Amino acid sequence: MDSGGMAMVIKKAAMYALILFLLVLWAGDARGQEPPVADTERLGLVLDIQGPIGPATRDFVTRSLETASQRDASLVIIRLDTPGGLDASTRDIVKAILNSDVPVATFVAPEGARAASAGTYILLASHVAAMSPATNVGAATPVAIIGETPKPESKPAPDGEEGEGDEEEAAEKAGEAVNAMAQKTVNDSVAYIRGLASKHGRNADWAELAVREADSITSEKALELGVIDLIAENIGDLLAKIDGMTVEVNEREHVIATGGMVTERLEPDWRSEFLAVITSPTIAYLLLLIGVYGLILEGYNPGAIVPGVVGAICLL
Repeated sequence: MDSGGMAMVIKKAAMYALILFLLVLWAGDARGQEPPVADTERLGLVLDIQGPIGPATRDFVTRSLETASQRDASLVIIRLDTPGGLDASTRDIVKAILNSDVPVATFVAPEGARAASAGTYILLASHVAAMSPATNVGAATPVAIIGETPKPESKPAPDGEEGEGDEEEAAEKAGEAVNAMAQKTVNDSVAYIRGLASKHGRNADWAELAVREADSITSEKALELGVIDLIAENIGDLLAKIDGMTVEVNEREHVIATGGMVTERLEPDWRSEFLAVITSPTIAYLLLLIGVYGLILEGYNPGAIVPGVVGAICLL
């Protein structure tokens, strides 16, 4: 090939490279720019929380609230139906709601749903607390997963009466220890739930009753007692009823505007789904057994490696 042909090839290659470069820049700019939401189309994100509250729920809710802030959403709706859950996960969710830049409306739905135990705390912590007809809330008394503290065994004494007295004394001391621990836990929960209810002007006296006496009430009774803000048939009815409502978001008054709002349902990603599987009680117990037996086998067979590695992974 002569020098003229070589120059022509170089020019064409340079031209194609320039075109390709410009296409890449255009595509990157198009991906970086999200379509703006029209002034009449506010964005509302809907999260469905069903089942026990655990690490997977905490991860899903906290990251969804971050997404809502990044997307400049006008409202986050948590559609809740739960029998309760873990205290640590519940408190993380409550903190995320209280510190959210976007107002959060917790909606106990559909009909027949409940916000029991941990759900009560989440409902009271939200900027808007709503329920469907034929739903209930309450029964927020903390319960230990491992049950009551076992009574210490007393050693038999030669004298039957003395042994009987020692046994009664030991049982009395064990009972006092259990009562002290239970009272400490309940008092902590009472202070916590009263603070959540008072923050949004809701009935703190009933909230305390829900903890101390595990009181549970219907949605109609909750509205009558000032535990919730409203009763709605569905999300559309909820949006219509809270339009123009003033709430406090991060120590500032915020007026909720739902006119022309477009709702979008957020689905849990693979991370939340994975956490939901491995933290379910059945799977977690199975992983615990595999982990323990794996380490035992590794102890009986040093150098086997596989049982120890599998056991360690399952325990982690």
